[in-house]
Amino acid sequence: RTQKNKATNAHLGLLKAKLAKLRAQIVTEGTKGSGGGGGGGGFEVSKTGDARVGFVGFPSVGKSTLLNKMTGQESEVAAYEFTTLTCVPGIFYHKGAKIQLLDLPGIIEGAKDGKGRGKQVISTAMSCSLILIVLDVMKPIIHKRKIEYELEGFGMRLNKQPPAINFAKKEKGGIALSVAPGYHLKDCDEETITQVLKEYRIMNAQVRINCNATIDDLIDVVEGNRKYVPALYVMNKIDQITIEELDIIAEVPHHVPICAHHEWNLDGLADMIWKYMELLRIYTKPKGQIPDYTAPVILPAQKNTIEDFCLRIHKSLLAQFKVALVWGQSVKHNPQRCGKDHKLMDEDVVQIIKKV
Repeated sequence: RTQKNKATNAHLGLLKAKLAKLRAQIVTEGTKGSGGGGGGGGFEVSKTGDARVGFVGFPSVGKSTLLNKMTGQESEVAAYEFTTLTCVPGIFYHKGAKIQLLDLPGIIEGAKDGKGRGKQVISTAMSCSLILIVLDVMKPIIHKRKIEYELEGFGMRLNKQPPAINFAKKEKGGIALSVAPGYHLKDCDEETITQVLKEYRIMNAQVRINCNATIDDLIDVVEGNRKYVPALYVMNKIDQITIEELDIIAEVPHHVPICAHHEWNLDGLADMIWKYMELLRIYTKPKGQIPDYTAPVILPAQKNTIEDFCLRIHKSLLAQFKVALVWGQSVKHNPQRCGKDHKLMDEDVVQIIKKV
């Protein structure tokens, strides 16, 4: 075991890079064979609705019961493990948004290496805009860490933002590294970064670091296939514990306590799902009529311009676009004439005026 100190930082960074490379190799080789035919049907379900939420957890924690209660979908429920053997989809509606829920089979330790069809489960989870990690409150809290380890080993980063590192390969000139003022490198130095890039056979590159970066952050940027996704820890079966134990569970960040069987706090879970997915409701207004509040256009918070709004309705609308009239929080006066780059906010009302 290598001791961790300043003298061994470069060596540890190199080992981390080698591990990341080998993991990426295993993942790509594993997912090549997990496509069409072969043992057991495919997992992937066609994407419908405005967003997609995946249930991930160990067997028999109540994922199928939760799906059944939230959507009315019939996912098989029984008192033994591995009742669900394939991906069961369901739809639930919240604040006018159509959200697809995926009940994935229980994962086991070693799932990231392919055990128990784990790679197919995690690959499907990668396509979700939010992950619900369902935990049984009667089981040890170490289960939470084990699931995080499996998902992170596959390239998922839970409740994290991509590191602010600009990385670009060059033809010549060696490795040019710069750190923005006010930031520093954590547990690594320039020599470590150079060695890690050489491990990836990158001899010429421009690296600009705009955050307090670790060597793991740099490896994530170089690999380029990481999925940054919000996650909620759903603490199920709270009917079996005391109030004092519930107070201890409340210290876990990003958690929601529920009881799927008795339908306790499912409304609170739906509100947390909405909050973590950061969706906006934009209402349409036909000319000379009142706004249609029954069917909002749902946009992710990162794609909230009028151009994105037009593309969400139909791509041909953008070619005919002249100007938009907007009512709501994003404008100073109602209505306001706005161009394609105007950023919308939740519950704005938009009327598109086309070219004559």
